Amino acid sequence: MIAAIKPTGSNTRGLLAYLYGPGRHDEHLDPHLVTGFSMLAMPDPGRDEHAILTDRARHLDEPVRLRNSEFGKPVTDHVWHCPVRAAPEDRHLSDTEWGEIAQRIVSAAGIAPDGDDLACRWIAVRHADDHIHILATTVREDGRRPKLHDSGIRVGDECRQIEKDYGLRRLKKGDRTAGRRPAQAEMHKAERLGWEQTSRQWLQDRIRAAIPHATSSEELLAYLEADDILVKPRRGPSGDLLGYAVGRPGDLNKDGEQIYHSGGKIAPDLTLPKLKARLETTAPEEHPTARRNRPTTPWHQATEALHTQITHTSTGSGDARTQAHITALGELIEATAQKAPADPRSQLHAASKTFARAQRSQIRAEDRAAHTLRTAARDIANTATSPDGSAFAALVAAMLWAAILAGRWHEAKGHAHQADAARQAVQHLQSAADDALAPLLTALESRRPTEETCRTLASDARAAVPEHAERILADPGWPGLATVLADAEAGGHKPHQLLKEAAARRELGTAHRPARVLITRIQHTSRNPAPNRRAEAARLRSTTASAFGTPSPAAQLPTTTAAPTSRLSRPRR
Repeated sequence: MIAAIKPTGSNTRGLLAYLYGPGRHDEHLDPHLVTGFSMLAMPDPGRDEHAILTDRARHLDEPVRLRNSEFGKPVTDHVWHCPVRAAPEDRHLSDTEWGEIAQRIVSAAGIAPDGDDLACRWIAVRHADDHIHILATTVREDGRRPKLHDSGIRVGDECRQIEKDYGLRRLKKGDRTAGRRPAQAEMHKAERLGWEQTSRQWLQDRIRAAIPHATSSEELLAYLEADDILVKPRRGPSGDLLGYAVGRPGDLNKDGEQIYHSGGKIAPDLTLPKLKARLETTAPEEHPTARRNRPTTPWHQATEALHTQITHTSTGSGDARTQAHITALGELIEATAQKAPADPRSQLHAASKTFARAQRSQIRAEDRAAHTLRTAARDIANTATSPDGSAFAALVAAMLWAAILAGRWHEAKGHAHQADAARQAVQHLQSAADDALAPLLTALESRRPTEETCRTLASDARAAVPEHAERILADPGWPGLATVLADAEAGGHKPHQLLKEAAARRELGTAHRPARVLITRIQHTSRNPAPNRRAEAARLRSTTASAFGTPSPAAQLPTTTAAPTSRLSRPRR
């Protein structure tokens, strides 16, 4: 059951005319009163042909007129409107039941608390089987205003209890992180103008698409302007940016003036302070070893950053850091969708949109912790090169696993809406991962190793991951995995060790096709030369000595990582 409190107004008579009228878009059937503050005070316009809406409006507004006559400043925002709607699959509720529900709603809101004889005047009108409208005037009989602060939260909590008491569909409890639902007027306007989305939905998609491209709030606004979005910044006397509003071209009010929406009215996480916190955090100090081993392409950098994030999430690095990584993960999904090949692109865009709710919760993110992942997303958004098949497949697989972990974390924290959003995003990411891996599997299977090599590699799999070996070998993707392992062995890696490392990075118990999961992980790991223990020990000694004295000549030279080469061109073993 959903109770959507509307913004306050001043035209009681106009709202009554709508409630008892034929309806502008949805047909109103048998509009009538189900309950109110005083059922016998006035006749029901829906049942008495002699009843006059103007008289009903005056009766409801009487406390407002008395207050305005006694005080100098008149009350103008006194109309409270709350439609209450049951789910389509809910049973038919009688007028008596709807009346009881309405009384519980106005009591929870603070309009008419139980036992308060001086509460506000209100009525509940029904003109359809599945919903009612509650209309109230927000001046009490004693002339005071009701306490409506946080009334939406209280009403939402009461709706969850009503669902339980009446056996209705149970919805998730709100947590004040959801964006505003489109108003009927917005939806009707979009339909009238032939737009697929309302203006606020359209603007939200474009702001989220711009975030991975920007390193500051000023740069973000400039990017939006370049994308033909109307931007109205709010600046202080010093010129500092204090806020912003954006408008969709062609979205005009009745006077022909451009309509603007502030970031906070578009989505809770798009206010200027929150965008600044995400975009303008400084980078944490980087260890020299990390600089030396940094991958050379943005696709590999993003995959490596995700592996680090997954490790932190799995080991419990702190709620604030985990929330920051989840927020940055959403930016990475959006950036990847913009640069993805055609087949998986639509699924990645869908994953980005559904994951937006999972990006925000009541836990304040420590944005600095996700700087590496956010930088990787920015590099992908701004790169002009397309990824090779294996790099793209590895990144999508890593995003899939990160989204699964994000959903688990939200579920453990009781974030029902965010966990549900993450689960929906996982479905889209799984489809994108299948699309990304399909051509790669075809190429790998065409170079399947000899039967003798496959038997040897199967023995490696049984020794490395004995609990999952039979599922891996029965997976249709095993021939492709065998090719990847053979290529890695030809490059100096040990298949047994690669399998153990890949299985440790992603538990395989929940993997539908474990061989496919291992293919992308092992390809990502084996693209670098096999580790040389003696060279690594010598480098560590050099780094340690440099920390206490003059760097050695070798340490002073810039270090680079060899560009990844395709393993698909190697001859069969």
